[in-house]
Amino acid sequence: MEQATQAMRALALDEVLKDQVAADPALREVAWRVAERYVGGQTVAEALARAALVNAEGRSATLDYMGESCRDAGLATAETEIFLDLSRQAAARGTNCSVSLDLSHIGSVVDRELGLANATRLAEATAAAGQEMMISAEGSDRTDLILWTHERLCERFDHVGVTIQARLHRTAEDLDRLLRRPGRIRLAKGSFLEPESIAYPRDSHELRAAYLAHATLLLDSGHLCSIATHDLDLLDELQPHMRRDSGAYEVEMLLGLGVDQVRTMRDRGHPVREYICSAPSGGCTSATASPRIRSACSRLWWTPPGAAVIPRLTR
Repeated sequence: MEQATQAMRALALDEVLKDQVAADPALREVAWRVAERYVGGQTVAEALARAALVNAEGRSATLDYMGESCRDAGLATAETEIFLDLSRQAAARGTNCSVSLDLSHIGSVVDRELGLANATRLAEATAAAGQEMMISAEGSDRTDLILWTHERLCERFDHVGVTIQARLHRTAEDLDRLLRRPGRIRLAKGSFLEPESIAYPRDSHELRAAYLAHATLLLDSGHLCSIATHDLDLLDELQPHMRRDSGAYEVEMLLGLGVDQVRTMRDRGHPVREYICSAPSGGCTSATASPRIRSACSRLWWTPPGAAVIPRLTR
């Protein structure tokens, strides 16, 4: 099982393979059949409709248009327009949601200033719409770039959040800095392929201890935070630190992956958010775009037609 998991994680980083699968109609069709449970739709409208159902059941939503590692400046700017449209349509419908993205989807790996400029446009739009904007985690080789961009955005905006990974040894130091910035801090376990010299092994006692320590610090600080995990054992241990009247925390889970956990936390009276991905055809779409779905080797998801097919399991 662990060998299969490692293989899937390696494939998730293979951009050539993603392009090859995206070009094969038969593989795209197989991909969509596997993905349906975890993906909110192939269009923005479908994702918004799913978010409306989530809202109707008393939960908030995170909306993400899947994609990452866009290496063409013009395409990155075009992808930014899709995020802007997503924000506008959500606001027009009165959707209770945040908007989440990978910075590499909108040009940060082309040029950090381009990524910042496009992120600023989205920050302006989400601020006007009254939505939180959440920056997702990527591989550790991009962490400094992500934190640099977030810092620049925080000079103008107080609604832009960022994701940190409990697996990385550096996270304790990063968290100390982030607690002095505005914006929600989303804590995920993280499941990118990383050497053990900089990251705790998956499913290790060290990772569990790190997650509990970081989550406890976040919850006790009163800073806006998102406890992003499907692990009910962890959530049970963290309950004494979850003050329901604080308005500062939420538990975030992927659509379709934590059905029982969502119900349990909702019944306990905790604020719950569900993460909803959409994957329109074309662009820089890929299943590796959302760091939400790499939680177990047996739970694989693939992107819809027009997108590359690689699982991304994360919590």
